[in-house]
Parts: sequence; C-alpha cells; structure tokens
Amino acid sequence: MVNVGDTVGVEEEFHVVDAGTGALEPAARRVLRGADAEPELHRSMVETASGVQTELSALRADLLKKRRSLVEASGRLGLAVVAAGSVPGSGSTPSRVYPDARYERMALEYRRLVDEQQVAACQVQVGVPDKDLAVRITRRIREWLPTLLALSVSSPFFAGQDTGYASYRTIVTSRWPTVGPPPDLGSAAEYDQVVATLVESGVISDAGMVYFDARPSARYPTVEVRVADSCPRIDDVVLLASLARALVTVAAEEDAAGRPLPETPQVLLRAATWRAARSGIGGHLVDPATRTAVPAGVRIDALLTHARPALEARGEWETALDLLADLRTRGTSATRQRRAGSQREAVLALAEETRLG
Repeated sequence: MVNVGDTVGVEEEFHVVDAGTGALEPAARRVLRGADAEPELHRSMVETASGVQTELSALRADLLKKRRSLVEASGRLGLAVVAAGSVPGSGSTPSRVYPDARYERMALEYRRLVDEQQVAACQVQVGVPDKDLAVRITRRIREWLPTLLALSVSSPFFAGQDTGYASYRTIVTSRWPTVGPPPDLGSAAEYDQVVATLVESGVISDAGMVYFDARPSARYPTVEVRVADSCPRIDDVVLLASLARALVTVAAEEDAAGRPLPETPQVLLRAATWRAARSGIGGHLVDPATRTAVPAGVRIDALLTHARPALEARGEWETALDLLADLRTRGTSATRQRRAGSQREAVLALAEETRLG
C-alpha cells in the first residue's frame, strides 16, 4: 500500500544562456539533443524531472545527474544553464515559444503574458494516492506556501532592472488567470468541476494550465507544490522537497483526525504570497492564520515546528535543520545576486552554482 508522502519528485526549470555574456539564448532544441531534459514554454528554457524517489539521498543524486547532463550538453555549445527564477535578460525581448502545438496556441491566446513568461520554477511532487484527499491537503498547506517561496527567492532582476522584489517570477506569473493560493474546495468533484468550467469558458485549454501554488497534479497521483523559484543550489531544492513532503504528510494526518479545513480569506493568502515575493527572508512575512506580520525567522521556525513530526518520522529532521542553517548563513539567491558586481557577473555566478549543484 502506498501512503501519503511515501514518494517525492522534483521538476526543475532552467534558463539557457551564453556562457560568456550571460544573455538568454533560444537554443533549447540544440541543448536537448544531448541532454536528459525536456522542452519548456520558451526556446531559452529547458526542464528536468527526477524519477519517483523515496529517500532524499536518492533524490539528490538523481537531480545532480540530470543537471550534469544539461551542463555537459550546453557546455559543448558554448552555452550554460541557470537554475533561477529569472535572469536579467528575462522579459527584455519577446522570445518565440518552443515549437509545440500547445505552446503555440498559448502564445496566440495569451500574447504578452507568454512573451514575458521567461521565468523558471522548482516544483515538488509528493505522493498522495487519493484525489479527494489531495484537494483537501492543498487547502491545509496553503498558509505555509509563502514561507517556502521566501526560502527559494532567486529572481530579483527582470528586463535588465533590479525590480526591488526577491521573487519577481511570482509577480510575473501572478497575472495568469489560474495562479495563486489553492481555492476553497473540499473534494475532487468540486475541483474537477472548476477546471471543467475554466476549460469550457475558454479561459484555459486543459487541466495542465491550472497553476495554483499547490494543486493535485493533472498527470500523477500527487500534490504538486509549485510556489518556489528555481534554485541554483541543490541543497535548497532538497530542503524544499523535504519541507513540502512534511507539510503534505502533516496535512493528511490532520485530515484523518477530522480537523476542520482552514477558512483563511483568499485576500490574506495572496497578501502573504506578495509579501514573501517582495522581501524573501530579509523582512517580515504574513501569518495568515493569526493575521499578523512577523519577522521571517519567526515564520520559518513556526513552519519547522509544524513539520517536525513528519520530518522526524522520516529521519529528515537533522538534515532539514542543517540545510536551513546553511541557507540562512549564506542568504537566499536573490541576496547573493545583488552582491555581484554587475548583472552579467550575477548570471555567470548563477551558472557556476548551477553547474556545481
């Protein structure tokens, strides 16, 4: 029998850049000929997907292997790959979508939204075999999702400018009609009806275009946590995977115990997401449950306390503590990018971090 949280996987999105200048390059097709990866929306982006794993050590090894394949394939072409929510060239010049019928339909329908969707995410898939439960879990974990975003922020630059945000990827994607905190739904039937209505209305073309910060996967028996920026450091990816799996596990236990579903207003959840995108872990975060602003460190510690039973049950508590302590010491990627001497140097440093894992 497969239990909630037994499996975990990660999808990572990458930018393809010139190895010397750091400029985006529409070279995904050439990179993919020699890499274990898949196309993404734009020709300057690629994506990898780990296998289904049960242990963090195996997940780490799998992700490193996928990255190595990308790094080698791009390096042979004088290119590099960057795992970050954005690079300075994102949004500067309209880019043709990857030659795929679905992407081309999206480009015709959504126009400038697609042009500027030159951003990359890190998505964690946590095994949940029952879709009714998966829908309820997304609602139970949604108050913690902004904290996961704050830990991952890596997109301060967009269209050649410092945006003032730690995750401008979040702001770019927020303009889509099906993005944001998971909605107030309690069953698979309710969820499927909402998706069907969106498709029938022409707002989206298929279930895969539901981009909530956490959702039941359209393809797998999983809850997909998709709030985070792409992370240049593998350690941060593993930390996100561990915390996401723990949150899903605790939520399932709350559901089994009959605890009522949270009733946090959507406007507060959206505000909490905006606050995390704005300042990362460098300022305050919103606690949607208490409806107060607290120092980011307080909110992170609260997440750890909430997730601790699941982390300890899987033997991941000490690992999570170590990875989080390291992240806090070196700062988020957004902070490190702003310390670089120039935007070019920031991109090349990101490429090197991505190469090293």
